Amino acid sequence: MLLLPIKEGCFLPETGAIVLGSIILCVFWIMILYAIIKSAVRNAILEADYIRENTRIKREKNKIEKINNLQSSIDLMIKRIKDILGENMLSVYLYGSVSLGDFRLGWSDIDILCLCKSTITDEQANKLLNLRQVLLAEYPGNSYFRLFEGGFLTEEAFINKTTDRVVYWGTSGQKITDSYYFDAFSMAELKDYGMVSCGEDRRKLFAYPTREELTEDIKRLYDSVRKNAQTTQKNISNAGWMLDIARCLYTLKTGNIIAKTASGEWVIENKLVPDIKIMERVVKIRKNPNKFKQDKKTLDWVAALGPHIQKFADVLNMRS
Repeated sequence: MLLLPIKEGCFLPETGAIVLGSIILCVFWIMILYAIIKSAVRNAILEADYIRENTRIKREKNKIEKINNLQSSIDLMIKRIKDILGENMLSVYLYGSVSLGDFRLGWSDIDILCLCKSTITDEQANKLLNLRQVLLAEYPGNSYFRLFEGGFLTEEAFINKTTDRVVYWGTSGQKITDSYYFDAFSMAELKDYGMVSCGEDRRKLFAYPTREELTEDIKRLYDSVRKNAQTTQKNISNAGWMLDIARCLYTLKTGNIIAKTASGEWVIENKLVPDIKIMERVVKIRKNPNKFKQDKKTLDWVAALGPHIQKFADVLNMRS
């Protein structure tokens, strides 16, 4: 066998190719490993971001769900009012359907009265003015904050019906005005069924409406029915005229206040409504308004309710 001499530090061409191939292969596998590690790190970062975002969404959802019920919404609203008014807040009352046990989401408001020790400052008034919108922005899924309606003023101005700096929340908006007082029905509700949500119960200082004042309110309601309810719109709240008349009939008969749903059932039981089936359907809608407020047949039916409201108003006219 012939052996070729090799100088020190030199390689045969075949040996160099093998070494170069090994280096290239090592570099290739290093690049593959780097790509795998880079991808794993990127996926881990994305997964961590996803987990953080999903946790944040769940936390916000839980926060909204926790507050998206009637009592929790009331509690938070009262807390925010107290934060704004501080020591100036005297009493906060709830009245109307909430205190009568007849609140129906999709139909009812949340009636609130906040009485203060001294005149509300400009700063306090401006913060109270848009509090409903502030809370809705914080809890966009909440169904209740927009339903709060009522007034904020001093107890003295409320009792004596004098001018004051007043913050008013209504169905169509809010404003800073100079007077706010209750009609006889609202005052009777407040005195008989009102709930003290915060502060002192000072209703003993409020005068209970006389029978004459309640009767005057009934006459005003009757005039409003004749003027505004000859025709009705495709809105389930228009069926409320029937229940308003029923409440008036109950008060005329008993001298007391009754919830809207109960008043409808009462006139059915006592056969005071010209068409019992009409009132039965009104009561059915009242008990579950969200089921019917987008129902076409129901809305068409409500839009044709005007003549029935006027017939029922005839009953009120005969008994008042």
